Amino acid sequence: MKISIFITTILTVFLGLQTSNAMDGITKKECFMSQNERPKYKITVTQGKKELGVMEIELFPDIAPKHCENFDSLVTSGFYDGTAFHRVIPGFMIQGGDPNSKSKPSNTWGYGDPSQKRVPAEFSKTPHARGILSAARSQDINSAASQFFICHADAPHLDGQYTVYGQLVKGFEVLDAIAETPCGERNLPMEKIEMKIAKVD
Repeated sequence: MKISIFITTILTVFLGLQTSNAMDGITKKECFMSQNERPKYKITVTQGKKELGVMEIELFPDIAPKHCENFDSLVTSGFYDGTAFHRVIPGFMIQGGDPNSKSKPSNTWGYGDPSQKRVPAEFSKTPHARGILSAARSQDINSAASQFFICHADAPHLDGQYTVYGQLVKGFEVLDAIAETPCGERNLPMEKIEMKIAKVD
């Protein structure tokens, strides 16, 4: 009788473990597929004639669909290629994507082009943690255009004030290399740091 109870107990535990493992597998697979569905882009970064590396980002169309659509259209048109990371503050963020930084004088970088399409704010509860991609803007909360910033460190004071629409998933060492570059006035790198952005198939 005791043997019978023991065998029954072992079978129950074994079957329970099997069910648990199967459920865990489904859950993990579903989460993995969900992450895979997010659009991804690679940012190739160069400074002078040296390639600093490649950062890979993924967007959050479920959180900020208008910003993601705008970013994708700009990437598709080749807009970002040749623009610079023009504002670099270690321990805070790196900012880029201004069309002025392609060929205009550096004292115009960061001021943008008034003819650019504006994207209305899409604030969320997603925190500005290290690696978060967010939309740069002026005092007008609905003034985001092409400029963006990537948080070099957590910046909770920006939460709910700027639109988060993606995050860095690879290339944190490149983020650090950009953040550590020598800068002059207006946090402008002493040597131009250019980017080229392409969608990951």
